[in-house]
Amino acid sequence: MKAALGQARLAFLAGEVPVGAVVAKDGVIISRGRNRKESRKNPSRHAEMEALERACKKLQNWRLTGCTLYTTMEPCMMCLGVILESRIERVVYGTEDRRMGFLRYFKEQRPPYAYDVDFTPGVLGDEACRLLKEFFQLRRGG
Repeated sequence: MKAALGQARLAFLAGEVPVGAVVAKDGVIISRGRNRKESRKNPSRHAEMEALERACKKLQNWRLTGCTLYTTMEPCMMCLGVILESRIERVVYGTEDRRMGFLRYFKEQRPPYAYDVDFTPGVLGDEACRLLKEFFQLRRGG
């Protein structure tokens, strides 16, 4: 999660919402990602999407079985769809996303065809939350 926070800090410095992600396999980081929506002018350039895409390239496979995604913020619906499609086995995240987070709905109404994913919330969540708050305070001039 510390590596994901490092990616979030890079996003912050680039003027992006500070969310970072890494994918690990067998305890080794195989890819990293950070938000790039502003710089790429693309709403799909979330940290998770970038990390998952790079992991697929690294493994030369769209199936990321045996991998864990670490992300500083709860995945949105778009990212959750890709997580499920890629067969990620575990998602560890820092802070909740009360606006766009989708996991609470997924847990309550999990489709019967969905792959099993183990979700671990709250890992270094205070630090991830502080970074987001600082970013938005600076952006709003406060």
